[in-house]
Amino acid sequence: MSAIRPLEQRDLPVIANMLQRVLRKEKAPAPTSLTAYLGQFYLDAHGDGITSLVHTDDAGEVSGFIGVHGLPMIHGERRLRAAICSSFMVEKGNRDPMAGARLMKAFLEGPQDLSFSETANRTSTQMWTRLRGTILPQYSLDWIRVIRPAAFALGMAGQHCRPARLFTPLASAFDRLYRKRLKPGETRWAAAASSGIAPPALRVDEVDHAGFAQMLEPLTAHFPLRPRWADLPLEQMLADGGQKPDLGEFVLAGVTTSGGSPVGAFAYHARPHGIARVLQVLARPGQEGAVIDCLIGHAAAHGVAALRGRTQPALLAAMLTRRIAFLPATTTIVHSRDAGLVGAMASGQAFLNGLAGEEWSRLIGGRFT
Repeated sequence: MSAIRPLEQRDLPVIANMLQRVLRKEKAPAPTSLTAYLGQFYLDAHGDGITSLVHTDDAGEVSGFIGVHGLPMIHGERRLRAAICSSFMVEKGNRDPMAGARLMKAFLEGPQDLSFSETANRTSTQMWTRLRGTILPQYSLDWIRVIRPAAFALGMAGQHCRPARLFTPLASAFDRLYRKRLKPGETRWAAAASSGIAPPALRVDEVDHAGFAQMLEPLTAHFPLRPRWADLPLEQMLADGGQKPDLGEFVLAGVTTSGGSPVGAFAYHARPHGIARVLQVLARPGQEGAVIDCLIGHAAAHGVAALRGRTQPALLAAMLTRRIAFLPATTTIVHSRDAGLVGAMASGQAFLNGLAGEEWSRLIGGRFT
């Protein structure tokens, strides 16, 4: 008889191989480093009583998995337990078509105050909504800002045709000439000026993991619903976020006034001539546009072709005036028995995605050998 139970240490090799086949689309057996990381991420990390779940078939073999990790949060003065659903997979689902639905139902009935995912695909989104999950459209878009148009086009082509990368020197020459023609501060859909667009009154300084972690609380304190940063292993999370060599150098930076007052921060992977993946953008209210301009200027100086990141409702208004394009990606979706928490998230009062989610995990963009 099929059953659902908490993840155990003995399940990790099976789950690693399932993840390798189902989610990573790899035929080779899972490396031991992936198995070890799954144990660290799902069993050893802070969970606050929240556990990942496995589905077993009639023969007692693991046939499905829903990976969950806890996120301590606060809403006003109320301390909360949030559960983030990341890896969700069922193998040989045609033998038991309800296995995925049972896993999802068991997860949502857990002890957490709220549950959410920022990487729900179409199938899992349908499961969430059937169980009264609420889609958060303002958190569910990816944004793209082109800086070097030729390198951006070449990078997109190179994903499907590796020989296209041979034209990188030609693309670089074109971009250099084209961007020089733009006036200081001029913004176009196709490029950013080589003279930069960052406000001269602000300065950008790269920081280490500890320095970035210290900025999270003061720069998110205006969100009524946010993580309890002090209860999280932030330096380890940032270390994991940086261990993605295929995405490029991991850059952490703070934005301050000339007097040294912090107004924002950002974290992204800089890959010259490639599309830089933005993990996090932080800004004090009213400074969103200036911080975004600093990010674009900093990335341009690192030679990237474009920036791509996940939306935050607080950043949308500033992005709309900065030649930033938006596209649907995976869905951010929430479930809670407390209508007030769902309302806070639906109205953009929550700080979600990035470090307040799963994007920092090595399971997204990391390499295991």
